This record gives sequence, C-alpha cells and structure tokens, in this order.
Amino acid sequence: MRSTILTMLGVWMVSMLNAQLNKIEFREFTLDNGLHVILHQDKSTPIVAVSVMYHVGSKNENPNRTGFAHFFEHLLFEGSENIGRGEYDKYIEKAGGTLNANTSMDRTYYFEILPSNQLELGLWLESERMLHAKVENVGIETQRQVVKEERRQRIDNQPYGSFLEQIMKRAYNVHPYKWPVIGSMDHLDAAQESDYKNFYADFYVPNNAIISIAGDIDYDQATQLVTKYFKDIPPSKKPVYRPKAVEPALAGEIRDTVYDNIQLPAVLMAYRIPAAGTPEYYAVSMLGTLLSQGESSRLHKALIDDQQKAVAVGNFPLDLEDPGVAIAYGICSMGTDVQDAERAITAEIERIKTESIPDEEFQKLRNQVENDFVTSNSRVAGIAESLANYKMYYGDANLINTELERYLAVTKEDIRKAAEKYYNTNNRVVLHYLPKPAAP
Repeated sequence: MRSTILTMLGVWMVSMLNAQLNKIEFREFTLDNGLHVILHQDKSTPIVAVSVMYHVGSKNENPNRTGFAHFFEHLLFEGSENIGRGEYDKYIEKAGGTLNANTSMDRTYYFEILPSNQLELGLWLESERMLHAKVENVGIETQRQVVKEERRQRIDNQPYGSFLEQIMKRAYNVHPYKWPVIGSMDHLDAAQESDYKNFYADFYVPNNAIISIAGDIDYDQATQLVTKYFKDIPPSKKPVYRPKAVEPALAGEIRDTVYDNIQLPAVLMAYRIPAAGTPEYYAVSMLGTLLSQGESSRLHKALIDDQQKAVAVGNFPLDLEDPGVAIAYGICSMGTDVQDAERAITAEIERIKTESIPDEEFQKLRNQVENDFVTSNSRVAGIAESLANYKMYYGDANLINTELERYLAVTKEDIRKAAEKYYNTNNRVVLHYLPKPAAP
C-alpha cells in the first residue's frame, strides 16, 4: 500500500512539474532613456503584477550614509508632486489591489498586484515615484522615526535578531556587504535634505531600473502605456555608482561570542561562498538544501531527531550579486552546550566531504530544487520578480526558463567539492550566541 501511494505521488509530481515547466513567454525592450521593460502575458486570471526594480541596495551607499537604500523604500511611499502624502496606498486599495516593497544588499523592489483593468494606474503611480517623488524634510523626519521603530522591533528587541549584522561585519572588512541593510541610525540622523535628494537623483533613474509586468495584459497596449508614462523621464547624467571593492579571502577562522536577550544558546557559522549565478554557486545552493530543507534533511535528522541537541537548525546561502556567505545555525535544546551543537553541525558537513550521497537522497534533493523553482514562478507576482532579477543580475531574463538546467546539471561530486572548498574552518566566521548574564 505504501509503495502504491508513493508511486501515485511520484506520478502526480511529475505531471504537475511538466505542466508548470512550460516555457514562460515574454517580450522585452528598452526605451531611449535606458529603462528596460519586460512583459509577460498570462490571461488565466484577471490580475496584473506591476513592478519596478532599481539596481540600488545597501552596497551602493556612501559608507558615512548607510541605510539610505532601505530608507528610500519607506520614503517613496510619502507621495509625489501629484500624489498627496499618505495617498499612495489609498489609490491601490480603492482599486482593489495590494502593494509592497523590499530592499536587499543589491537592489530595491516595488510592486503592485492589481485588477488587470487597473494597469494604467499602477504605471502612473510608479512613474510618479521615479520622476516626482517628494524628498523633503517633513517626509524624511516621519520615515526616520518609522525606520528607528523597525530596527527596535526586528533587530534590537528580537531574539537572535542581530545575527546577520553581527556575522557580516566580521565576514567582510572591505566590501560594503559589511554594513546592514537597515544601516546606521546615526547616519540617517546626521544626513541633510540635500543628501537624500542627491541619492534620489543618483539612483532613481530609468537607466538604473527594470519594469517587469506579468499578468492579464495585451502586449501592444502595455507597451503603449509604459512608453506613455516613462519615455520622457530623463536618465542619469553620470554613470550609476557600482562598488568595485573585492573582499580578500579570510585569513583564517574568526570566532566570537555575542550576548543577547535569549533563553537558549545558539551557534552560527558563516562560510564565504561565490556570487549567485556563478557555476559553483549552484552546487553550494544544493548543498544548503541537502543540509537543511525539510524534516528529513541532514541537520534536522541529526541534531533534532537523533541527538536532540537543537530545537531549530538550518543552512542557507545568501544569493548575492558579489561573493556572499552561507549560514549554518543551530539553536540549542535545553541543557545542550553550544560547543556540542557546533561540533554536531560541523560533523554533518564533514560527512558530505567524505561519504557519497545515496542515490535516493540525491534524487529527493533534485526533486526539491525542481519543486522550489516551479513554486517560485507559479504566480504572476513571482514571474515578474524573477524576470527582473535575471535581467538585472545576469543580463538574461530567459534564465527563468533555463536556470533549472544549471541546478539539475550539478552532480554528487560537484556538491562534495563545494563542501570541501567552501565549507572549511579557515573560510568561516563562528558566533556563539549566549544569554546575557543575570544582573547581580
């Protein structure tokens, strides 16, 4: 009976994947001002995702003015010359849509999900953001307070909330990945209105952006509307700043202890890895999946099920435009010494270097990667973002159709070599998170 169920499940998964792995058709063009446009038509539901990705993240900031990229994610909902303060969200809500934005180390992304007959509204709003945004003291001061509160909630008062900030500032000495996306509150306070205006003028320009639209659209109409709202926006008069810093290899293992408002100790290990999209990155990414995705993953089975040394474990690579890190972690179970948890995680990593991955486990790994890839592009919002990502980082939007082949070309030996090359003690930062001592 169990064998029959597994066979049926396998047939269902194969048919589902084959159905969803149909080629994603799209059109793309570039306006005279440098704005790149990608359009994908999907008439299955009457909705459309309108998105704009700017090639600016925390790594593009002035080292004395960190936090600007994330700050602008907030500030550019303040309104424009033609949109009153606080009205941006109302336009979308009245149209029956939703909106959001996010910032990373490499880019800033804005999007709206709207009924398809509201495509023009979304494009008008985004053109206002690009050309006429209000960058003035009243909005700046409002958003300063918002960002400070966000830091308090998500980092300062969140258990283990500072882990990425603590890791990155030790893993990098030269590259701007060393400072956090949220930046320095002192830098934001010290900045003048002119600093913010200059950042807007430098990065929120059409030749530093990609518009990606996916959903129930007519290609010709969408092309006409994008042209109407964006063709007259002037490009930057100077090259957009891209950091050239190259981080040298770690000279050896870096170890430190962080005391936090936590109950259970934790160990975090960051291994330096290649940039996303490079040939070796795909093996590193699959290594991360092998170690930690799902309850049958190696770290979960070893540390939680078998040894009961942890209540949570994981491993995830940061898919960054420049060489990044993969972070392995374990939150200790009650009574477990953090050194024991570290040794147990390291032992599982060492196993990959010395023991061949069983065929059944390797096939499961390939299935997981394929399923993740399909799921990420199962909705128009995901397709719009993927198309923009592939074009911005790799110059090829069609990777949405072909990148899975790069993952499936990874062999067991590739994964072993990746573990051997990158997951070694001379190439990592180890942090022990410990509860703050009780006050005397």
